Amino acid sequence: MAAYAHDSTFVPRRIVVFLFIVVFHVLLIWALANGLARKVVEVLAPPIQTDIIEEIKQDEPPPPPPPPEMERPPVEVPPPEVNIQIPVDTTTSTAITDVTDRPVPMAAPPPRAVVRTNPTLDKRSQPTEDYYPPASKRAEEEGTTTVRACVGVDGRLASTPTVTRSSGHERLDEAAIKWTTRGARFRPATEDGKPVEHCFQFNVRFKLTN
Repeated sequence: MAAYAHDSTFVPRRIVVFLFIVVFHVLLIWALANGLARKVVEVLAPPIQTDIIEEIKQDEPPPPPPPPEMERPPVEVPPPEVNIQIPVDTTTSTAITDVTDRPVPMAAPPPRAVVRTNPTLDKRSQPTEDYYPPASKRAEEEGTTTVRACVGVDGRLASTPTVTRSSGHERLDEAAIKWTTRGARFRPATEDGKPVEHCFQFNVRFKLTN
C-alpha cells in the first residue's frame, strides 16, 4: 500500500499571493481616487507654460512736409491795340459851287399837345342813405366799391357801369351800381375844350355812422 505525502507549505504560499494581489488592487484604486496618477503624469510631463507677448506697433514716421509754394510772377496782358484810321483830305482848298438868294424854307412847328380832361362826378349828386341796403345796415356791412363808367358827350352814361373791385359784399356792390345808374350825375371829358366820350373809375364808399 502506497503512502501519500502532503506538502503543508503549499497552502500558505497561495494565500500570500492572493493577499498581495488584493492589496495591489486596493492601492491602485486608492491612488486613482486621490489623483496620484495625475500627479505622476505631471511629474513625468510638466505642463507647458505659454506667455502672450503683445506686438509692439512701430510708429510710422510723419509724412515729409509739402514743398514750398513758389510765388509766380503776375502775367502782364498787353492792352489791346485800337487802330483809328482817319481819311486824309487831299484837297487844299474849299470850293464854293452854288450861291443863291432863294429863301430857305422854315421847319414846320411841332404839333401842339392836345389838352384832355377826364369825366368827373357832379358834387351835387352825392349818394344818399336811401341807397344803403337795409339788410347791409342790419348786418353792419361796410366797404368801398370801385365802379367803371363811360360818360358820353352829353354827360350821361354811354354804357352800363361795371364793378372793377368789390367791397367784399355783394349787396353793397349792387347798391353802388344802382346809384351810378340812377342817382349819379357826370360832367363829360374834353379835348381842347370840346366834350368827348371817355371812361373813368371812381369809388363808392359805404360806412355806417352812429
